[in-house]
Amino acid sequence: MVQAKYKRVVLKLSGEALAGDKGFGINPPTIKEVVKEIKEIHDLGVEISIVVGGGNIWRGNIGSEMGMERAQADYMGMLATILNALALQDTLENIGVPTRVQSSIDMRQIAEPYIRRRAIRHLEKNRVVIFAGGTGNPYFSTDTAAALRATEINADVILMAKNNVDGVYNADPRTHADAIKFEELTHLDVISQGLQVMDSTASSLSMDNDIPLIVFNLNETGNIRRVVLGENIGTVVKNASY
Repeated sequence: MVQAKYKRVVLKLSGEALAGDKGFGINPPTIKEVVKEIKEIHDLGVEISIVVGGGNIWRGNIGSEMGMERAQADYMGMLATILNALALQDTLENIGVPTRVQSSIDMRQIAEPYIRRRAIRHLEKNRVVIFAGGTGNPYFSTDTAAALRATEINADVILMAKNNVDGVYNADPRTHADAIKFEELTHLDVISQGLQVMDSTASSLSMDNDIPLIVFNLNETGNIRRVVLGENIGTVVKNASY
């Protein structure tokens, strides 16, 4: 039997990952492809939790353009992540994967409240846990939520799935043909060089709690499985070893 390198993972999905070529909303063929790959690693016995963004439904810059208060705009973004979480849950359960949604914002009719020990118990029972609502606080991104939840549930790694970008570069490879890809970085490198991997709060939290991060391209079929099996794809971000 194929052996996974990581036993417990946090998969960080952007909201845009669910939108496909449309760029907005939830694209059914796209979300079906994503959950099919999640099922593949679930079948390997990997304990999977997911943190999903909401950028396919609401982005903070829209609120800024409207002159909206930042906190209000952030709460709207949190609600968008809950919509995406429910869509993921339903699509996963349609292919036989048991799933729980835990929300950091109290919405008991549609999701469990986030309780760390309950989340860990779900993972031990081989259920996929989807963390929705970010951290539950404005001014914090879903990247920070991923780092926080990974720390709380003792995850082995954060899998940072990117749209059409196969790792971390020193410049945007979509606009700079000479951009150089990094195979490995430290969290301190990411912070000091201002690399656009995750926000500085999330990077600092990952560094302080020694949580490694793998940045890879979600759009290549089978990449989630390859990363979990330990194949050398994407960029690994971790603390320096001494």
